[in-house]
Amino acid sequence: MARRRIGQENLIARAEPRAALPLLQLAALLDWAEIDRHLVGISAATKGERGWPPLALFRGLLLATWYDLSDVKLAEALDDRTSFRRFCGFAAHEPTPERTTFVRFRRELVRRGLGRELFEAVTRQLEAKGVMVRTGTLVDATLVPSASIQKDAEACWAGHRRRKPVHGYKAHVATDEGAGLIRGVEVTTANVHDAAELAAVLPPEAGDVYADSAFNGDKPWKAIRARGGVPKVVQTGTWGGAAALARLKAHNAEVRRIRCRIEKVFGTCKRSYGLRRMRWLGLAKAGLQVRLTAIAYNLRRTVTLLHGAA
Repeated sequence: MARRRIGQENLIARAEPRAALPLLQLAALLDWAEIDRHLVGISAATKGERGWPPLALFRGLLLATWYDLSDVKLAEALDDRTSFRRFCGFAAHEPTPERTTFVRFRRELVRRGLGRELFEAVTRQLEAKGVMVRTGTLVDATLVPSASIQKDAEACWAGHRRRKPVHGYKAHVATDEGAGLIRGVEVTTANVHDAAELAAVLPPEAGDVYADSAFNGDKPWKAIRARGGVPKVVQTGTWGGAAALARLKAHNAEVRRIRCRIEKVFGTCKRSYGLRRMRWLGLAKAGLQVRLTAIAYNLRRTVTLLHGAA
């Protein structure tokens, strides 16, 4: 298929503005050619039009996640901001994709099921940088409201004892205890139990696995031990008097002290990366959005960790 050539610019050497430095650090973090190999064959062009390079569009989706931009705002920012153009590979004089290009590209990612493949490819590269301590794993799930109660037929309702019911989806996540990087993610409808995707999100050699009381029971514990892990789960009751109760409280306090770090991951993704609600309709698109968010979070987090270790 015919593709446009972009980035054909003889740039004059000059100092980058301070605002562009984070994107330069992110651009230098990965071997993007390896990521591009997963996107071979994708064309987000209309019939008869030369296609945009899919890697440039994938980087555009990352920008939309980091800066919480709609497709319209992303197209406008690419047309206007030099740092965005450089991150995606566009030269100053070149045209940039319109909103509909990102719609078609995202549709292709969903159709080909590439969200999981891209997340795993990026995660492998970040793990190779040695920022993960791998002493343990934190697991939890969070509800994300659907884009529309009336139009999203695939979303489901989930009740809660102390909060309003949510119509939407559930992101099941496992993070590294030390680095706080997302190592596994699955997306289901909101009515699925928190522990249902535990085996799918746990990494190999999980270590001590910290979780709330929803992960109690034989099945979750077997899934943890199958990965060589040790369950560190909040307990809800005990027998044996005051001494046993004191041990239970001490155990729960220690587990909660470590487990609560995953809430910061959810908070960042919802507060800063647009995961307060789903942008698009349907489970497949919800899965893509959550995995794009996980990729974006891991990239930013890795830059922070590497900067702190320098």
